[in-house]
Amino acid sequence: MSEVSEQMFVGIDVSQDTLDVALRGQRGATQFANAEGGIKALLACLSTYQAGIAVILMEATGGLERQAARQLCLAGYAVMVVNPRQAHDFAKSLGYLSKTDASDASALAQFAHTLYHSERRDKLILRLPTVEQELLQALVTRRAQLIVMRVAEGNRHAGAHRSQRPSIEKVLKVLDAEIKKIDADIDAHLDRHFHAKLDLLKGLKGVANATKAMLMAALPELGQLHHREIAKLVGVAPLNRDSGTMRGKRTTWGGRADVRGALYMATLSAVRWDPALRAFYQRLRTAGKQAKVALVACMHKLLTIINAIMKSGKPWQANHGYPQLA
Repeated sequence: MSEVSEQMFVGIDVSQDTLDVALRGQRGATQFANAEGGIKALLACLSTYQAGIAVILMEATGGLERQAARQLCLAGYAVMVVNPRQAHDFAKSLGYLSKTDASDASALAQFAHTLYHSERRDKLILRLPTVEQELLQALVTRRAQLIVMRVAEGNRHAGAHRSQRPSIEKVLKVLDAEIKKIDADIDAHLDRHFHAKLDLLKGLKGVANATKAMLMAALPELGQLHHREIAKLVGVAPLNRDSGTMRGKRTTWGGRADVRGALYMATLSAVRWDPALRAFYQRLRTAGKQAKVALVACMHKLLTIINAIMKSGKPWQANHGYPQLA
C-alpha cells in the first residue's frame, strides 16, 4: 500500500487465518495474519495514513473479526462491522462476480465509502463493549455451545447401541455439570455488574435470566434507540415489500439472531402468563393472523416494552400499562 493524502476508506476481508486489506481506488490487497502479530503489523501499516482514514469496514465473520476490530478501535480508527449478506449484495451490484479475498476486500472498501456518506453512518460505527459486557458475551456464547452439544448427545442416546449408551450418559453428565456451572457464573456476573438495569425488569413475565443475559451481552443499544430502530436491529420489525404496483406482505428479516432467539423463548412464556400480551396475541389470532405472525408481533411488543423501561429508568409495573406501538 502506498501513501496517499486524500481521505481513505479501508476494506478488510476476514478469514480464520488472514486479514486481506484493500484501499478504495487502489488495486490489489495486502495480507496480514489474523493473529496478534499480524494485527500489530496491520496497525503499523495503517499508522502511515491515520490522519486520512475515514472508516475501516469488515464483515461479521462468526467472531473471527472481533480481535482485529477491537484493536483498530483502541487505536482510534472508526470501524464498521456489517452483515455479510449486505456486503455480498453490494459487491454483486458493483459487478464483482468472482469471489476472492482481494476482490472481497476491494468491494468492502467501496462499501465503506458508501456507508460513510450515508445518513446511517453514526449508527454503524462500532462501539466497543465494556469489559463486563465482553465477559458476559463469552459466557452466553459458551452456554449456547454446551447446549448444542447436550442436544446432540441426547439425540444419539436413543439410537445408540446399548454398549455405547454408558459412554453417552457420562458425557451428558459432564455437559449438565458444565451448563449448571456456567449458569451460576452468568447469574453471579449479572448480579455484580447489571443489577441496577435488571431490577427494572422485575415482575415482567417471560424475561428470565437467560433472556436478561442475552439482552445485556448482545444488545447494548437497549434503551438508547427508538422502538422502531431497536426492532430493526433485532430483526422483528415488519418491513415493506412494495414496489410499483406490487404490494407484498410485511416481513421480518435480518437482525441479531441470538437476541431474536432469546426473545422468542421469552415471548412463548409471556403470551401464556402475562395478561396484556396474552390478550394482544389472542386479538391478533381472532383477527385471522397466523400463529407465527402473531407471535412475532408479540416479540416486537415485548422488545418495545423492555426498551421503553430501559429508556425511562423506571421499574416495570403491571398497572402502568404498556407503551403503544405507533
